[in-house]
Amino acid sequence: MIEKIKELDSNLLVYLNGLGSEKYDPFWLFITNQFYWTPFFLLLFYLIYRKIGGKQLLYIILFVAVLIAFTDQTTNLFKHTFARLRPCNSPDIKSIIRLVQVRSSYSFFSGHAANTMAVATFLFLILRRHFKYLGFLFLWPLIFAYSRIYLGLHYPGDILTGYFFGALFGSLLYLVYRKLKPQYFPG
Repeated sequence: MIEKIKELDSNLLVYLNGLGSEKYDPFWLFITNQFYWTPFFLLLFYLIYRKIGGKQLLYIILFVAVLIAFTDQTTNLFKHTFARLRPCNSPDIKSIIRLVQVRSSYSFFSGHAANTMAVATFLFLILRRHFKYLGFLFLWPLIFAYSRIYLGLHYPGDILTGYFFGALFGSLLYLVYRKLKPQYFPG
């Protein structure tokens, strides 16, 4: 059963990765770099500030920092436990996919997918009553994580598992935030 899932995962990677072309490689290299998302975060934090104020924004940023640290460390624990080679390093698949970028760390599960989904879930749960179309926030993890498949750095299963853990951790931290907010974060 596990071998069949791995085979499906590899086949889906080959298909999705094969949709790319050299023409679009610079775009996806840009998308995968966290630094280039800074204007998006600044805009998001500005909108949060305008809706709920500076003090609440600082509390949210603190929680997001904790969330990212926890999610990132959990991802690293899984990566070193399972030690699944990235597609770009796998002798079975690297010769049949487009290699746009190469990393030496392990693949399972995607930290990009987990972190972005965790933050998106957490912010969505906190801010959904303040912003009408906040569901668009989930485009960020979708686009960001797809870049990892496009570049040949992750299997789709790595991304889906990252989404699952990110949504789980984002939801759990939201429950902690909601429990602590009246007591420690009034306003």
